[in-house]
Parts: sequence; structure tokens; C-alpha cells
Amino acid sequence: MGDAPRKEFERAAGEADRGLLGELLDLLRSNKKWWLLPLLAVLLLMGVLVALSSTPVAPFIYTIF
Repeated sequence: MGDAPRKEFERAAGEADRGLLGELLDLLRSNKKWWLLPLLAVLLLMGVLVALSSTPVAPFIYTIF
């Protein structure tokens, strides 16, 4: 039983501070799925545009399209 499970837990707890972006980049790096990065960037950009469409910035966004 010893310290092995405790050390594993402490290591995992220390990695939890990276946040969502850090976890996502680690997933892409470890699985070598770099082709997902442009897809995620486009989804993020579309999400930002949707979020900004309900603000006073909306008329400027519509001129982009």
C-alpha cells in the first residue's frame, strides 16, 4: 500500500492546475492529433463571433461577411 498511490494522486493533483487549454494541448501532443488544432481554432472563432453578435460590436461583425 505505501506511498505509491499517494504520489500518483499528488502528481495528478498538480497537473490539474493547467486548466482546460493545457489539458487540450497535452491531449493533442500525446496522441499526435495536431490536425485537430485548425478545426478547434475555427470553432473558437465562430464561438467568439456568436458571443459578440449580441453586443454593440454586432454591426461591425456583419460587415465581415
